[in-house]
Amino acid sequence: MKLLIVLTSHDRLGDTGQKTGFWLEELAAPYYVFRDQGVDITLASPQGGQPPLDPKSSDPASQTDATRRFEADAEARAALASTRKLAEVSIDDFDAVFYPGGHGPLWDLAEDRHSIALIERAIAAGKPVAAVCHAPGVLRHVKGPDGKPLVQGKAVTGFSNTEEAAVGLTDVVPFLVEDVLKANGGRYEKAADWQPYAVTDGLLITGQNPASSEPVAHALLGALAAQGR
Repeated sequence: MKLLIVLTSHDRLGDTGQKTGFWLEELAAPYYVFRDQGVDITLASPQGGQPPLDPKSSDPASQTDATRRFEADAEARAALASTRKLAEVSIDDFDAVFYPGGHGPLWDLAEDRHSIALIERAIAAGKPVAAVCHAPGVLRHVKGPDGKPLVQGKAVTGFSNTEEAAVGLTDVVPFLVEDVLKANGGRYEKAADWQPYAVTDGLLITGQNPASSEPVAHALLGALAAQGR
């Protein structure tokens, strides 16, 4: 089983002067769910090489067993330092694709034509697509095979407006994930703030927040198993 994980290359949190990027737990927890099941993992990002880490995600308060395992894992850190350029990978070589969140994807992956095409081709080929927290924002411009927004009519979740307000970035981010999913016709669902929540609708699997990253990973493995992959 081969999985592509797509990470952001964007490191600026709007005009705040602060740094952003991907959220460590949302990579680390799924990474080990997949790797411990023998999944062959490839990491990619728009620019290739080392993706920017949101510094807040490596604070002691944000650490988990998975993040500590990742930071102590030389093989995992080497893979992260040498992600492939997104333009140079093909969904034909993978069984599924997974997008970790962090605020970075709202600026680059949501608008990246290679990411949009990758997701559209994955869905057209019957391959599952999973995204957690802010990463469902990468679906903003993605169309389904019928030419309509991919999320239209589908049960979806992602970082909620109340969670964005809680971290004080409502007026900083380029768009709110919940609002965009709803605007594109998605049937947005959520749990209480910061509680794990994952939704599967056909080939699309989404998670609400960092706590949802592991449930999304397990849901993706379940979708692949159901396909006999």
